[in-house]
Amino acid sequence: MNFTLRVWRQNSPEDRGRFEEYPALGIPEDASFLEMLDIVNEGLIEKGVEPVQFDHDCREGICGSCSLTIDGVPHGPGRGTTCQLYMRKFHDRDVITIEPFRAAAFPILRDLAVDRRSLDRIIQSGGFISERAGSAPDANATPIPKPTADLAMDAASCIGCGACAAACPNSSAMLFVSAKIGHLGLLPQGKAEQNRRSLTMVRAMDQEGFGNCSNYYACEAVCPAGISASFIARMNSGFVVASAREALGATP
Repeated sequence: MNFTLRVWRQNSPEDRGRFEEYPALGIPEDASFLEMLDIVNEGLIEKGVEPVQFDHDCREGICGSCSLTIDGVPHGPGRGTTCQLYMRKFHDRDVITIEPFRAAAFPILRDLAVDRRSLDRIIQSGGFISERAGSAPDANATPIPKPTADLAMDAASCIGCGACAAACPNSSAMLFVSAKIGHLGLLPQGKAEQNRRSLTMVRAMDQEGFGNCSNYYACEAVCPAGISASFIARMNSGFVVASAREALGATP
C-alpha cells in the first residue's frame, strides 16, 4: 500500500511548526500505524533527513503514550490507541494528516511528541489513597455489590492517554479526571478521602489550563477505553458536595 503523509514538523516548543509531505511506499496492510512511521523514518534517515519524532512505549494499547491525531481524530479512525491502528483501516493512495495532540496543557516538545506531564501532576494532587487501609483483606471480607465493582473497574480502565482533552473543543480533561476520581471513590478504601480528592484534583486540572466540559461528548467518542461521560456528572456532583462542606468548615 502507498500513502502520502502530511506530517507536523516542529523543531522545538518555540518553533512555529509546519506540515511536510513524505511518501510512504510499500507499506504492508497488516503493519500498525507506528510500524508504518518506523518504515518512513528509516527512509528519511537513509536520505539524511531528520526522522519524525513521536512518542510510543508498549505498542500494546496499554500505556497510552502513542498520542497522535490522525486526520483530525485523536488516535485515528476506530476506537483504540494509535499503536493498535492498522494500515488496512486506510485506502491505498490515501493522504493521511498526522498531528500531535492539540491542547494548551500539552505543549509540543518536537514534531509529534507532546509534554503530557500535566496529567501526572493532576494524579499527584490526589489520585491515590493515603489513609491507612490495613493489610490486604480476604476477597470476601468487604462485600461490594457487583454493579459498583464493575463501575469502578470501568473507570479504572482509563490509561491516561489524553485523547479526551485533544478531542474536546475546550481541551477539557474532565473525562480523565472523573475516571480517576470515580474508580477510587466508588470503593470503600477510597471513600475516606473522597471529598478532599474531588477538590484537589479538579482544582489541579483548572490550574494546568484544561478547559471545562460543554457536553460535546467528543471525549467519550475517542476514548480508547470506552469510558462513559456519565463519570463527569458524578465528579461534578461530588465536587459540589465537597465545596459545600469546605465552605461550612467541615474537614474535606
